[in-house]
Order: sequence, then C-alpha cells, then structure tokens
Amino acid sequence: MITTDLFVAGEGGYHTYRIPALAASREGTLLAFCEARKHSASDSGDIDIALRRSLDGGETWDPPRIIADAGPNVFGNPCPVVDRATGTIWLPLCWNRAEGAEPLIIQGQAPRTVWLIHSDDDGLTWSPPIEITASVKRPGWTWYATGPGHGIQLTSGRLMIPCDHAVLGADPASHAHFGSHVIHSDDHGASWQIGGVLAERVNECAVAELSDRSLYLNLRSYHGANRRAYARSRDQGQSWSAVALDDALVEPVCQAGLVRYPAPDKGASWLLFSNPASSRRERMTVRLSRDGGKSWVAQRVLHAGPAAYSDLAVTPDGIICCLYERGERGPYERISLARLGIREIADRP
Repeated sequence: MITTDLFVAGEGGYHTYRIPALAASREGTLLAFCEARKHSASDSGDIDIALRRSLDGGETWDPPRIIADAGPNVFGNPCPVVDRATGTIWLPLCWNRAEGAEPLIIQGQAPRTVWLIHSDDDGLTWSPPIEITASVKRPGWTWYATGPGHGIQLTSGRLMIPCDHAVLGADPASHAHFGSHVIHSDDHGASWQIGGVLAERVNECAVAELSDRSLYLNLRSYHGANRRAYARSRDQGQSWSAVALDDALVEPVCQAGLVRYPAPDKGASWLLFSNPASSRRERMTVRLSRDGGKSWVAQRVLHAGPAAYSDLAVTPDGIICCLYERGERGPYERISLARLGIREIADRP
C-alpha cells in the first residue's frame, strides 16, 4: 500500500480540507475533489471546491486548484459522475450562505440550493455553475446534500447521484427528519429528476450497480446501533426496499465510500466499502464483499488513528484508490490517497 497526502490543513491559503470525492474519468485520469474551507474547519463559512488530477493512476498529481467558488459563501458536497458515452464529468454541488449553517437550514430559516458544473476536457476546465434545485428538491425539504462521494452510471446509461435531505416539521430529536434519495439523468446530464426516496433515519449514502443490474445503497444510519444501513432497488432506483442494518459494518455515524470492483467471475458482484470501522471516527478500513454486500469477507485497515470521510475508485488496471480524511490528533488534518491491489485486501481475513 502506498499513501500520498493530497490536501493538508493550512496549506494553499485554506484552514482545513474536508469531504473527499474521487472519480476515474473515461480516459483513466483520477480526479480528487474536496471542500477547501478558508477560515475554519466549520461546515459553514467561506468554502470552495478544490481539485487535483493524476494522469498516472495516482502516482503523481497536478497542483490543487479551485474549480468552484461561491465568494464568501459555501459550495460543498462534491459528487462527481462520469458519462462513459460522452466523457463528460458532471459535478453536482450544494450552496448555502456562509452564515446559514445546517441547523438553520433544517429549521427552514436559511436556504440550501443544488447546483451543477461539468467538464468536457477530462477535468482541465469547468463550466459555470447552473442551478437545478427546482428539479431535484421537493417542497418541504430543507437541508439537502449531494453525495458526498461519487455517482455512478448504470448499464442503461442512466446517471445517478446518491443524495440526502431533511424534512421540515419532522422530529429532529429522533432524527426522523433525515432521509435519503437518488437523483438521475437519462439524457446525458441535460436534465435531472428525483428517484426513489427513503425516509427512515438515514442520510449520506453511496450506491453501486450489481451484476444483475439491481442497485445496492449503503447509508449513514441514525438508528442508534452504530451500524451502517442498506437498501436495494430492482427498478433503477425508482423505489427502494425497506432499510436494514448490517451488523458487519460498524460505524460512528459517519459517511462512507462504496465502489464496485471488476470481479474475475463476471456473474459475481464484488464491492469495496470504506469507513471508520469503529464507534469513533478512527480506524479507516476497506472491506471486500464478493456477493453484492450480503457479506464482507476481508478487510484492510488503512489508518488506525483518527479518520472520517472517504471515497473509493478503481483505476483501469485494477488499482484500488481510497481518498480519505485522517490525522494523528484529529481526523481532519489531511486528505490522503491510499493505493493498493485487491490481494492486499482479499488475502486478509
């Protein structure tokens, strides 16, 4: 395993870097996104979107640059998805005022809107942001988040972004206001619609398509059991099964990464999953499932110390890349990329 620090707190004029997202372009370029938080580690304030690119599978990287800047306000929750047909990289984002923190948004006292930028040249340049809130956010939803992490393209060509939301008027004390949903595009990103919605004390989520074209959705859970939740869909994300908890996936109530790995047997559905596998934000771990998330047969600890959010990608030559938050005294000191082969996970119980 080789680990490289990509974003380090205090460097580049930013106090903290958080919320990693990772994608491999059609050309095989790795794109590492994150929130660049100007003045503090807070979820509100002056927050921009930063990007680094690698043309050699993560061995070397372009310098970091800002690709979306909301002035003194927030652009956050990057969630890239790559269109295999066109090569376009779509990047949904969320906007809110610097002083409009999440509690105010949840209470309906501050706005939270959804935006979209894209690149047609492998991430070199990016379009101006356009707002898509009216298409993807229901009346009565207050908080909204795209990803974070990455979206996927289904075998059908549908582009899909996992999202979460909060419902105005539901009980925050029981976390009943939190829910998850997906949005999708069937016209190569020209328009976006809401898909299936889950309102069962879940929020940040990640999605993968299995070999039978069903979908597996893995979710941050507020059920009080320190376990990840999951649901499945057999209609391209238009509806979801009831939420269930996975006793094998311990979590401290945190975001997680998910990606499908190309299995040697094309009929199998191998999944990779990353999260802080603890009741605290620590012990960043990548797990392997060979049966579409029904069981997890192997794992590899990437960092035993403080760690939090993560995302996963697989390069064209099968190298597993995990972009994750980590540190020695706290989990938000840096965002690092770990690169390893499947045997470095599969050969470990």
